[in-house]
Amino acid sequence: MKAEKKQIRIQTETCIQNVVASAAFNHSVDLGAIVKAFPHVEYRPEVFPGLAFRLKKPKTCTLIFDTGSMVCTGAKSEREAKRAIRKVARELKKAGIIIIGKPEIKIQNIVASGSLGSPIDLEELCMQIHVGGSLMYEPEQFPGAIYRMDSPSVVFLIFSNGKIVCVGAKKEEEIYEAAEKLRQRLEEMEILCEEMP
Repeated sequence: MKAEKKQIRIQTETCIQNVVASAAFNHSVDLGAIVKAFPHVEYRPEVFPGLAFRLKKPKTCTLIFDTGSMVCTGAKSEREAKRAIRKVARELKKAGIIIIGKPEIKIQNIVASGSLGSPIDLEELCMQIHVGGSLMYEPEQFPGAIYRMDSPSVVFLIFSNGKIVCVGAKKEEEIYEAAEKLRQRLEEMEILCEEMP
């Protein structure tokens, strides 16, 4: 049966899946010394110039480069990402690796996923002109609509089953603010569907 439009109160649920943070020491780091001190690290310079240092708690992977820069992925919050980088720095110091000062940490990207709790008519969404950002939907290339929100500056992937993915946030609050704005806009547009039995 055809899906029928239904005006409903959307309950957006969002969950942070990954926080990417960068950090840097103001000096180079001896990756060979790290490999000797930590046999569990992954380092194949002929394939990739970074060394992968994994932690079990918090469950993250920090890539360390000989320039002293690092990239941490896998954290589920800003706090966890910062904690992971500081823990890696402490472990290196403990093992006798020369580390001067504390790393400068910056959150680069927060990825969250969620649900609108109802299917959505993406064709109709694309016909709406006042969405406060740019919207692109080419189903033959990608099954979701790509919505670039102006403020906060994030990108949503919106799927017809009501699932959403949000990328590009630098702070956790931006995720929740953006999800709330998206919810309000979609409610105003009245483009959610309810499958008829």
